[in-house]
Amino acid sequence: MKKFRKVLDGLTTSSPGGGTMGSPSCGSTAGTPTAAPTPKEIDVQETLVSENFQLCKTVRHGFPYQPTALAFDPVQKILAIGSRSGGVRILGRPGVDCFCQHESGAAVLQLQFLINEGALVTACADDTLHLWNLRQRRPAILHSLKFNRERITFCHLPFQSKWLYVGTERGNTHIVNIESFILSGYVIMWNKAIELSTKTHPGPVVHLSDSPKDEGKLLVGFESGTIVQWDLRAKKADFRIYYDEAIHSVCWHHEGKQFMCSHSDGSLTLWNLRNTSKPIQITFPHGKIQKDGRKESCKPILKVDYKTSRNSEPFVIFSGGLSYDKAGRRPTLTIMHGKAITVLEMDYPIVEFMTLCDTPYNNEVQDPYAVVVLLEKDLIVVDLTQSNFPVFENPYPMDIHESPVTCTAYFADCPPDIIPVLYSIGAKHKKTGYSQKEWPVSGGMWTLGSHTYPEIIITGHADGSIKFWDASAITLQMLYKLKTSKVFEKPKQNEGRGAELVDDDPFAVQMVSWCPQSRIFCVVGISAHIILYRFSKYDANTQIVSLEVRLQCDPEDVISPSENENNPCFSEPQSGSHSPQPHHPVSPGGGTPESLKDCTPCLKVKDRAVRVPPGYQAELVIQLPWIDGEPPQQVSSLDINSAYGLLAFGNCNGLAVVDYLQKTILLCMSTLDLYGAADPYQRLTRSPRRNRQSTSDFCMRGLSNFYSDSKKRIRTSYQSLTELSDNQQSVDMERSKSPTSVHYPTSLHNDPRVLPEPVASLRASHCSPVFYLLDNVKGPGRKLSLPTDLKTDLDHVNGHCTSPTSQPCSAGKPRVPMGPEGPRLARRGPGRPPFRKAQSAACMEISLPVSHTEGYASRRAMLQQLHGVTMYSHDEHHTTTPYSWSDRESRENSFSRSRSSSVSSIDRDTKEAITTLQFGESFGRKSDTLPTPCLWVGTSLGMILLIPMSIPTDQEERMEEQVTIGPCGAVLMLKGSVLRFGFLDCMGALIQSPYEVWRDVNAPEDPDRPRKRKLVHFSPSSSQDTCGEGHLAIVCSERQAKVFLMPSQSCLFVHNITESSFVLRADVVSVCNSVCLACFCANGHVMTLSLPSLRPLMDVNYLPLTDMRIARTFCFTNGGQALYLSSPTEIQRITYSQEMYDNLQEMLGELFTPTETPEAQNRGFLKGFFGGNAHTFDREELFGEAAAGKASRSLAQHIPGQGGVEGMKVAASGAVGELARARIALDERGQRLGELEERTALMMTSAECFSKHAHELMLKCKDKKWYQL
Repeated sequence: MKKFRKVLDGLTTSSPGGGTMGSPSCGSTAGTPTAAPTPKEIDVQETLVSENFQLCKTVRHGFPYQPTALAFDPVQKILAIGSRSGGVRILGRPGVDCFCQHESGAAVLQLQFLINEGALVTACADDTLHLWNLRQRRPAILHSLKFNRERITFCHLPFQSKWLYVGTERGNTHIVNIESFILSGYVIMWNKAIELSTKTHPGPVVHLSDSPKDEGKLLVGFESGTIVQWDLRAKKADFRIYYDEAIHSVCWHHEGKQFMCSHSDGSLTLWNLRNTSKPIQITFPHGKIQKDGRKESCKPILKVDYKTSRNSEPFVIFSGGLSYDKAGRRPTLTIMHGKAITVLEMDYPIVEFMTLCDTPYNNEVQDPYAVVVLLEKDLIVVDLTQSNFPVFENPYPMDIHESPVTCTAYFADCPPDIIPVLYSIGAKHKKTGYSQKEWPVSGGMWTLGSHTYPEIIITGHADGSIKFWDASAITLQMLYKLKTSKVFEKPKQNEGRGAELVDDDPFAVQMVSWCPQSRIFCVVGISAHIILYRFSKYDANTQIVSLEVRLQCDPEDVISPSENENNPCFSEPQSGSHSPQPHHPVSPGGGTPESLKDCTPCLKVKDRAVRVPPGYQAELVIQLPWIDGEPPQQVSSLDINSAYGLLAFGNCNGLAVVDYLQKTILLCMSTLDLYGAADPYQRLTRSPRRNRQSTSDFCMRGLSNFYSDSKKRIRTSYQSLTELSDNQQSVDMERSKSPTSVHYPTSLHNDPRVLPEPVASLRASHCSPVFYLLDNVKGPGRKLSLPTDLKTDLDHVNGHCTSPTSQPCSAGKPRVPMGPEGPRLARRGPGRPPFRKAQSAACMEISLPVSHTEGYASRRAMLQQLHGVTMYSHDEHHTTTPYSWSDRESRENSFSRSRSSSVSSIDRDTKEAITTLQFGESFGRKSDTLPTPCLWVGTSLGMILLIPMSIPTDQEERMEEQVTIGPCGAVLMLKGSVLRFGFLDCMGALIQSPYEVWRDVNAPEDPDRPRKRKLVHFSPSSSQDTCGEGHLAIVCSERQAKVFLMPSQSCLFVHNITESSFVLRADVVSVCNSVCLACFCANGHVMTLSLPSLRPLMDVNYLPLTDMRIARTFCFTNGGQALYLSSPTEIQRITYSQEMYDNLQEMLGELFTPTETPEAQNRGFLKGFFGGNAHTFDREELFGEAAAGKASRSLAQHIPGQGGVEGMKVAASGAVGELARARIALDERGQRLGELEERTALMMTSAECFSKHAHELMLKCKDKKWYQL
């Protein structure tokens, strides 16, 4: 227990929020008290310590990004996929899914299983071989072998052999001992493999395989078309084949008398060992004979498999080979079975395929039963046992990227009934036509661990679809899919705004909000729309209600130049001068007022009753329309509360609150008007533009800015863009001084916080809670403007371009009319780039600012470039200039009290975006004695507003009486944009938001049990008998965290989280039966802080380079878990809980299970006894050091891995690991004893049989003379 003595009462403050909490001088030392008129004691038992936290990756879901290689163990039934980034995914039965990563990050060229040995060999692009141990739940590298002088091109490991053949780019073949990973002295040199008369190099080795008939014969294929069968014993070539076409692959017939080759001209050649002078068959499977008698030119056949079957004709399976004339055809896999040819078209290019057979022996009839096809973005398995070749239903979540992921949400410890309900609804819409057989990749073993609880992951996609995933027990299975596009009419050509959206992604999901208890679901779309869904088990006919909220500023409020042309400043704005235009609820089919003739939403909601299936059913659509040709700003924050029946959202213009029960708009107000008299800053209206012609030509665009198309390039850091003064004199003054300095109106001298001299024009702007995954969509007429302060937050973090759409914007038609006096500067505010096609959080461009190409003189200079800003001027001839670090430092020091790191100079008076919202029971004012429903509002300038509300408690009154929203209550301050709110009672327990218990509104009426709203409230004062009335409010911004005591609004604790970076994600989560504040910073650090003292518990540099994809999809949840999109196709889950880290070994699946190796087919007694096969081949005798000698040390370097016995002991330390390892050892020992017993019995049976035959032969021949034998 830790006691904190704080001053809670009678606190006198000099600014809203209390004390010096808004001052930059607030240190990072948590718990520094302010003034102390009346001491009061608060006891909070903080149980969390640093030992409770440990950060590690748990599991990765999805399709391996950019796959390169494929391998299959036919005995263990596990599949391995290598990727370009050096990752290896090993898959077995559902639940067995392991991810390994090479530290070098080199692409995986080839994979080779040690069949039924629990090991895997990987060959990487850095010419290194790695041996992975798969007999542990987290595979580790046992050995590595780095080739120094030659590049690896192909590897082959014969079944039950410990010698690996390695072909190189020079045409040589080396041999590696798998057990010791040491190179043998036996080498097949390319100049010995070919004839001495050959004048050209045969090229790299593209194929290696031992003959099924004789293991002592190795078939070597060179890229140029040369094929050599090398006698390993005699160390000479048996035969050489020289073919004109390049070879891509070779496959043996199981008898070892024939082999088939695929070539670059789209042909297949069949060769017989009896006559190797020419192929016995040449076929062009897809090449037709033209009229002139010539064959069509075909694409290369990249791989061919030649497999025999006991009961049917052999299978010839290959990829590629299509005619060049057939343009536009998709990639194909061709299956030739006898005379039948089946062509399977694929959605993506084929990377690799592998035929699955019953036997691991290459000298037996293969009997293929399936083909695994690895595509660029999918994995499919074709059933060969049925004539129509259906595909198997993939049990892995390989379709996360079916449409690009644009947002994620993670919910742990959900209600236990929600997963079965969602699964039952989603199962009705599953696809059919799959093979009825079981999934053939069935290896490994996985059991449901004891530390499991219901978890759900929600992904939003660019096509407007929403997917619910069951993430319990570190697995992932899709439950339910929702398509938000069904709410709207399909955009048609030449029909309003919809015509501009046809080729884009107008339904792309920007953010989601879900209440699992009430099953209320909200979706925010890229087209400035919000859809509210209710869950029902019954289908229904519903009429979707549509509301339009006009969160734009009135053009009439802009002051004309003629009014105060010579005045440098203006008086305080009147009430409502910055209010958004009044809202106009739209009824289906209703007429449009004359004043709203140009008030058009981006999408058209269906205005007819529609039949909706069971599941989530749309009830309300809220849209921000275009007004007078002005696009709406995107929604930046959202919160919904089912107990209150309210929905709140905000953007850079203001805040709106909607009563979704009564379908009315309660509040629609600009951010500035929310303060009222409580505004801590005397913000003024904007100075007039001298080059304006009339007031009607201009209207305020919030944070938008119109600049010349030639300058429309997003190249900013997470510093905000500046806006230069409009008149030419100020522009010239800017050029003569500094590109980032500006004069303030003289009236600002009255503000004690602002010095009269020129001060900061740029402040760090990292409105990180607002992640615009879809920054801009191209199209001349469709320009949904993005607030630059919210869009430029993470561009070029640590040198990475952190905007997925940071490309040159497409030039569109100028929206500003051209007057005789030149182009008018129609609106103020930083640049508003035109929209371009919606892209996902997965899309990522990596680039550096183009203005700097020289080296860095120091770390400070490097940071100056990486965190600098490139500005845009309204003047087309104004050149971009990097932001000066010294200027920034001087301007940072020029404020006696910094409002926020997000403040920009001129726009300080009006620009303020709503960045986070949360409903809850709280105290709106210091004088309140009882908690009331409140809305907490956080802004991009670090301001916190409390808006109290009066909500009728009776159900009938709630549906009839209007909710009353009071004026703004408390105003608090933090440094940086506000990210997250959290509430604790005075005992340190987390206060949940109130909610309504789910009820099915479409269920049949029961007269005995009428449906009533059942609300669950968590009052802050319910558990505070000893501490009195009140609760603790945790507020986290991108710079610091603070804990306030309500209702006194005293700042109890403050902690500066970071100075050099900024927080991207923060959340108050429960860990180990307690609560903490978890933060993820732009520099890659993951941190946890204790609550309420804000004492640092963990700080791990998890990601060295911040990736925007990760930044925009990172989310925390309860139980010490988090996730992010590690690639465009994969979700990575991590844990920061020591408890889960200790139990992770139990939760992961086992890749290796002791399995008896199938016996080889009995070749018959007489054939085996009288030498029907070749002599036994002892590779050890041939390749060992005694016979072959040692290889050159400079040729390859052996690197011992970390996955040996010692490494395994460290990785599996603890009781659980020891018991698991002991159990595996016992199982293996028992399995070996059983195998030994079976082999002994088999040998005894064979001996008895041999004795019987020998006795019969003796009796038959004993009375015969020698000449009768």
